[in-house]
Amino acid sequence: MTDLVTIDCQENVAVVEMHRPPNNFFDEASLRGVAQALLHVDAMPEVRCVVLCSQGRHFCAGADLRDVDADGLRRVYREAFTIFTARKPVIAAVQGAAIGGGLGLALAADFRVAGENARFSANFARLGFHHGFGLSVTLPTVVGNQKARDLLYTGRSVRAPEALAIGLCDRVTAGEPRDEALAWAREIAQSAPLSLLSIRSTLRRDLVSQVSAALDLEAAAQAVLLGTADFQEGIQASIGKRAPIFVGA
Repeated sequence: MTDLVTIDCQENVAVVEMHRPPNNFFDEASLRGVAQALLHVDAMPEVRCVVLCSQGRHFCAGADLRDVDADGLRRVYREAFTIFTARKPVIAAVQGAAIGGGLGLALAADFRVAGENARFSANFARLGFHHGFGLSVTLPTVVGNQKARDLLYTGRSVRAPEALAIGLCDRVTAGEPRDEALAWAREIAQSAPLSLLSIRSTLRRDLVSQVSAALDLEAAAQAVLLGTADFQEGIQASIGKRAPIFVGA
């Protein structure tokens, strides 16, 4: 598709891969690439399941927030919503970290296969920020309301064994998560293609409508916090790999 996102069709499975190594931070352009790739795959009748993966050390370390403004956030989340509207089952292969918006991207998939050293974090509060990418809906859906509160309030990192135990990922593999995801996708692809489309549509109908509303609320909350001293401190602390000193302003 582009230098940022590619599609590799392997019989009835399409591999959609992001190319922004080593951390795969996303911006509007790269997220648009993922969204358009998934829509392109929707139009390929031979494809029945998708593996979403990335090149590099980490699946996705989140959004590139440099010089972002409120309008930019809303444009990013329009692309995020397009990802949720894709019609075919998606398995995310998570190596390394899925952090912040990267966790949101992983949770937009139907399933997540994690490597043994994978870690997940909704680290927004540690940055003086509000979560986004529909996590208001997707995170409670997979881990429950109480666990979602814990993860969002603390911003703590969750390693693969705990992620599997609480439902944040569905499988953990000692090998390459992409290989495990491909094997699972091939199993799903043995099912009738029209059945897969209709079943997924039924199962995700409420999710997609809830995510649409949540993205608007999340973007508005993020826009308010963009101009705060705490957000600037959170970003600088993250860059400097130190503990932030928040002042509530």
